[in-house]
Amino acid sequence: MIVIGIDPGLARMGYGVIAVNNRQPEAVCYGCIESAKDLRTPERLLHIYTGLTALLEKYPPAHIAVEKLFFTKNITSAMSVSEARGVILLLAEQQQIPVTEYTPNQVKQAITGSGRADKRQMQEMIMRLLHLPELPRPDDAADALSIALCHIHILR
Repeated sequence: MIVIGIDPGLARMGYGVIAVNNRQPEAVCYGCIESAKDLRTPERLLHIYTGLTALLEKYPPAHIAVEKLFFTKNITSAMSVSEARGVILLLAEQQQIPVTEYTPNQVKQAITGSGRADKRQMQEMIMRLLHLPELPRPDDAADALSIALCHIHILR
């Protein structure tokens, strides 16, 4: 079974692909789909759509896990992240892939046992749980791996 975790964003969308074999999760790949700031928003969304489509074709997932949108201050950021999330949800629906959303606190709780874990603690736990040789970078990719692993824990 393959689960893809996604940390949505317009400028940088983190992704983490985890395969579960014999109940053992293993990181297949992780990274970011980045769109240039000088592109118009529709072009950026198309770039995200194209990159995510290629990822889903290469690693067909049984599930997609996405970070739930949570903003309290910057409405402009919230709008652009919402647009990127729309691309994710549309693509998943087109391919009939179930999507589950998790808040940052749910992800932290599932990975570290504490909803108040900081980024470094999360990255270290992901590195240990997935037997990675180094901390996953960039942060968006590490977050995406965390989201995917959270979903795998919830499925169990």
